[in-house]
Amino acid sequence: MKLVRVSLAVVVVAGTVLVPSASAAPAEPDWVGPLSTRGRYVVDARGDRFKLRSGNWHGASGTWNGSGDIADPANHHAGEKADQVPLGLDRAPVDTIIDGFAELGLNSVRLPFSNQMVHDTAVLPDASVAANPGLRGRTPLQVYDFVVERLTARGFAVILNNHTTTSRWCCGVDGNERWNTAQSTRQWQDDWLFMARRYAGNERVVGADLYNEVRRSVWDDPNWGSGDDRDWQRASQEVADRIQLEANRNLLIIVEGINWTGIPVDGLPHGRPTLEPVRTLSHTLVDSGKLVYSAHFYGYTGPNHSGATGIGETTDPRYQDLSLDELREVLRRQAFYVSAETGAHFTAPVWISEFGVGGRENTDARSKVWFSNFVDELVRADADFAYWPAVGFHTNRTGNGWALLHWDAAGNRVGVFDGDDWRAPAWSRLVGAAGRTGQVAQVPRWSMLNLDHGDFQPSRAVRARPDWNPGARKGACPDGQRVIGLAHTGNRGLCTGDWAAPTSLVTVRDESFVDVDWASGYTKVQCPADHYLVGYSVTGAAFSAGLCARAAGPLGRTGRTVWFDRGDNRPSGGPGGEFALRAYKGQCSAEEYVAGVAYTGRIGSARTPDALLCRR
Repeated sequence: MKLVRVSLAVVVVAGTVLVPSASAAPAEPDWVGPLSTRGRYVVDARGDRFKLRSGNWHGASGTWNGSGDIADPANHHAGEKADQVPLGLDRAPVDTIIDGFAELGLNSVRLPFSNQMVHDTAVLPDASVAANPGLRGRTPLQVYDFVVERLTARGFAVILNNHTTTSRWCCGVDGNERWNTAQSTRQWQDDWLFMARRYAGNERVVGADLYNEVRRSVWDDPNWGSGDDRDWQRASQEVADRIQLEANRNLLIIVEGINWTGIPVDGLPHGRPTLEPVRTLSHTLVDSGKLVYSAHFYGYTGPNHSGATGIGETTDPRYQDLSLDELREVLRRQAFYVSAETGAHFTAPVWISEFGVGGRENTDARSKVWFSNFVDELVRADADFAYWPAVGFHTNRTGNGWALLHWDAAGNRVGVFDGDDWRAPAWSRLVGAAGRTGQVAQVPRWSMLNLDHGDFQPSRAVRARPDWNPGARKGACPDGQRVIGLAHTGNRGLCTGDWAAPTSLVTVRDESFVDVDWASGYTKVQCPADHYLVGYSVTGAAFSAGLCARAAGPLGRTGRTVWFDRGDNRPSGGPGGEFALRAYKGQCSAEEYVAGVAYTGRIGSARTPDALLCRR
């Protein structure tokens, strides 16, 4: 095809506009940080939709394959040696690379780093930044700082991504499988606090992508909810709490689903859970409106296929083996339902933070069809995305080929829009797709409480006061929300609302404030007048106390008793979603508040919640 350049604004191939803009500005140059979420959308500080159109600029997390001389480029992935800094700084000036991101239509960059890089105080060889002589004499982290500064100064949003622990190419059985495989959980948390504080003054550093592709190690699997040291749900919840409470409350907290469990051998259990467990166990942040979930998809992998060829290869289909209808169903089940199903505790933006395919040298027809179909599904879902990788190397227009932009040793660039890359039409569809824009209205928040393994109190107001029921496991709603539902067994709860943060809290353990017998024969723990339930505690399985917040004004006294000791008793449709799988649940309507909880200690009962007093 003949390439025709039209001024500096567009690139046209065979009469088709492929690039929306080749100016040096990102796709949304006037956005205002920090970012937050409203329902399924990411928004800026003005409440305008900010769709993450991102690229991955890798290198600072390591490119070494893990064997051989680390100084030899042949021992780095695809011969691309980065020396723990974003790839390409030895071949092109930083701002030239950023110009390329603008031409691609990006507005944000996922910037991987390793924990090893954070702690490395050695000065880089001059050759590592040969095209950026002003960076000579700096450590890898200082170069990372500079890249962050230039990206944000140019109007791009930056998402910090803890990609690996040690500086090497990801991902396999490589010692980086989990956040704590090669270091302690405490060290991982402390490194996140360090990074979050480091960029706290820059509101265009918008996100903390907590860890990349959590997966099986040689000996064991990660899990979602077991409470042990391999529990990714709990670990990500705890580090999110520390980031928000101790370091930087402005950041989006980005949690990727589990990438792989099991041994990839036919006949043995194995698979890619991704975001499926979120449906019944989601995260509840101290600062609501900051949670984003993420997932990765590549055509050569599959829902139950590791992506391997030879050892580790199974007969399970790869994503690129699926029909369009099958692919659509799998994508919804594994990820897109989180944003598509609104009004649930798990509802959040979904960022497909990695996907990609080989470019101009790719001869695999199935991968090409998959990429085109996958892009169409991203467009159809109006999904946030980040292509992997944005930057790569080439020699005479050949090489790894996956990147959207490649530089050779002399600084010559080839890109997806140069006229010989089959991905150009699909990429243009993606970055140019119409989607939700403008103001996004506030939506009701739903949050789940999980006392499975200890206290769960994502509330600044509650955390700031002394222990309100020593010796018990305690749950409390985020500030501004109230308890709206409880499980009969299992200690789970559901919160909702958008009220003022509580300023006065009362612990209630008995019937001191009962004003009417609304559950005859049962012990009733009731809030004082004009108070509503924001927390509860359990001792073992037994309900032990309620935490009540004073309302800003008078509350209604007319109510009803909602029994759930023999079955679910919830409003039609189960608003808020499934918050206590396989347990009976009671829930007040959205126009009501929980004024009391009833239980019984009679023989055969475990003092678990049996009824709610719901008042308007």
